[in-house]
Amino acid sequence: MSTQGPDHETLPAPTVWPMVVALGLTLAMAALVTHAVVGIVGLALAVIGGTGWWFQVLPQEQVEHVPLRPLAERPAAVVAVSTPVERLLLGETAHRVRLPVEVQPLSAGVKGGLAGAVVMAVVALGYGVLVQRSPWYPINLLAGIAMPRMAQASLNELRVFDAPALVLGTIAHGVVSVLVGLLYAAMLPMLPRRHTLWGGLMAPLLWTSLLWALLGVINPTVSARIDWTWFVASQIAFGLVCGFVVARAHPLATLQTLPLQMRAGLHAPIDRERRDGR
Repeated sequence: MSTQGPDHETLPAPTVWPMVVALGLTLAMAALVTHAVVGIVGLALAVIGGTGWWFQVLPQEQVEHVPLRPLAERPAAVVAVSTPVERLLLGETAHRVRLPVEVQPLSAGVKGGLAGAVVMAVVALGYGVLVQRSPWYPINLLAGIAMPRMAQASLNELRVFDAPALVLGTIAHGVVSVLVGLLYAAMLPMLPRRHTLWGGLMAPLLWTSLLWALLGVINPTVSARIDWTWFVASQIAFGLVCGFVVARAHPLATLQTLPLQMRAGLHAPIDRERRDGR
């Protein structure tokens, strides 16, 4: 508890140890899907952070003294003013509204994912033709994530046509793109404004960073063959197009407090008292 002094305020000293503990525990859990080395590093960080945090508060709490301005220089006391405030709207059956009030239709996510998949494929094809001198290199490399034969293939083998790799890579590319498009449709209404910034830049950079870290541990051979500059460019192109399509769709009002069977469009008996509002 802070104490008020004549010229200073005594507050707990700032410390970085809680963040170190949180990072360590996160890495320890990430070891379940990555590598044991990640878990060892995470546990070590958690122990180090916990020890540092312990000595930060025990046997004597570390504090700092924040100087206060003289009384004459301090702001005036806040004066309460009784002004009307904006009330939340009422949802269905007069319940308080729940946010978001409007959502993007799932069909917009599917369309945005497919449109983004086409644009991303064009960028990847440009990389294959301009850099690798082969239009088949990107799709073969994508198939190498799930096909051990393609993951161990030489550069010359990745540059030639391979029917199984083409089919597998196309299916994986389409499915993942649609799933990401559905995620855009679900998340964009809950994000602040400037959807182009969030969906076209921030989200692609975040998942590219995560994929780069995971591939470096799970499949370092494929990771070493990816040109990450072109990869980031293709992800940003996907995010811009997908986010634009989703944001341009006509939003749908949420059904707020309607029962599940009514929201799903099912025929179900309705209790007479509920129907009459009693």
